[in-house]
Amino acid sequence: MVREELKDKMRMKKSKLLFGILPLIFFVFLVSGCGIKKNYKIIRLGHSLNSSHPVHKAMVFMAKKVKEYSHGELQIKIYPDQQLGTERECVELLQIGSLGMTKISASVMERFAPEYAVFSLPYVFRDKKHYFETLDGPIGKKILNSTEDKLIKGLCYYDAGSRSFYTKEKPILTPADLEGMKIRTMQSPTAVKLVNVLGGSATPIAWGELYTALQQGVVDGAENNPPVFYLSRHYEVCKYYSLDEHTSIPDVLIISTKVWNRLTKQEQKWLQKAVNESVIYQRKLWGKATENALKKVGKAGVKIFRPDKKPFVKKVQPLYEEYKIKEPKVYKLLQQIKSLK
Repeated sequence: MVREELKDKMRMKKSKLLFGILPLIFFVFLVSGCGIKKNYKIIRLGHSLNSSHPVHKAMVFMAKKVKEYSHGELQIKIYPDQQLGTERECVELLQIGSLGMTKISASVMERFAPEYAVFSLPYVFRDKKHYFETLDGPIGKKILNSTEDKLIKGLCYYDAGSRSFYTKEKPILTPADLEGMKIRTMQSPTAVKLVNVLGGSATPIAWGELYTALQQGVVDGAENNPPVFYLSRHYEVCKYYSLDEHTSIPDVLIISTKVWNRLTKQEQKWLQKAVNESVIYQRKLWGKATENALKKVGKAGVKIFRPDKKPFVKKVQPLYEEYKIKEPKVYKLLQQIKSLK
């Protein structure tokens, strides 16, 4: 673990050195056959997902659309697989102006705006329709705009499905099954509180260290959506997948306000149009990826369960009351979401 931390620090230092000497947006000259020079801009987008992930494919789609709409005047260069650093490091680079765009979980965005915590609360959405109406409507847009004072502008939400528990020794069929179990969570205060209130022992661990942590018994399980469970190969270690679907936490595509403000109004329109179309494309990909992931892990020997959600919903009620007292802004958002018809 110490070795991994050193690697992370070295990568971060390397990234800062590399991007500290480069501008936010490259101004490049293309030479045509007639010798005419044309300016175009490139925005760098770094993220931690691999190239087979639906969100990465959606961002590739977005980049193609941006180039198409701008006739090559605005382009996006994508760096997947943590080439430019971890999720946290990419956000830090974005804030200091050394990276243009990145993808981050809405749960991690809590660190920058408390409004994002509402997505980490359990059983917020009635169904997929309610979920998308929230993200695409005034509430979702208000949350996207809540971090501009932190030099971060939200562009859209990508579907990340619903998170459920996967474990090594036994399935999670009721909250009582979590008692005494160490469950990996994201670096999110709300995610930690959720596992603890259900009776488990929340253990935040960096994503890159989780496979080994599961193998070595540092944790007894984790929680995530089906495509990630499959693509991470965690099914090789955890043979029980309990689809309690406790949270639906979207991914957020963000851009540095420094980059956004340096774009012309027309360039901003091109980019936002491409982003919006990539959202529609990604949701279709996500549905297929979820279905495929469940089939694949099932064939690999994973036992899939669909427990009754009512005991879980009842167990998490104290969490809502805590937010009502300590985080009234988040609780108000929760009530607004639940009141949507």
